[in-house]
Amino acid sequence: MFPFIFEWVWDMSHIVFMGGVWYATNIIGLAMTYCILKTVIDTYQGKGSQHD
Repeated sequence: MFPFIFEWVWDMSHIVFMGGVWYATNIIGLAMTYCILKTVIDTYQGKGSQHD
């Protein structure tokens, strides 16, 4: 069951599970944001391999 379904009950197991899901989602999102920003910055600064 998900929080948008009307039978959802906020007991301790659901709180822990959803906390873990949001923690993992945030970690993955932050890592992807870092990689994308680093790639854009490195590209504009001319770093990286040159293909001739």
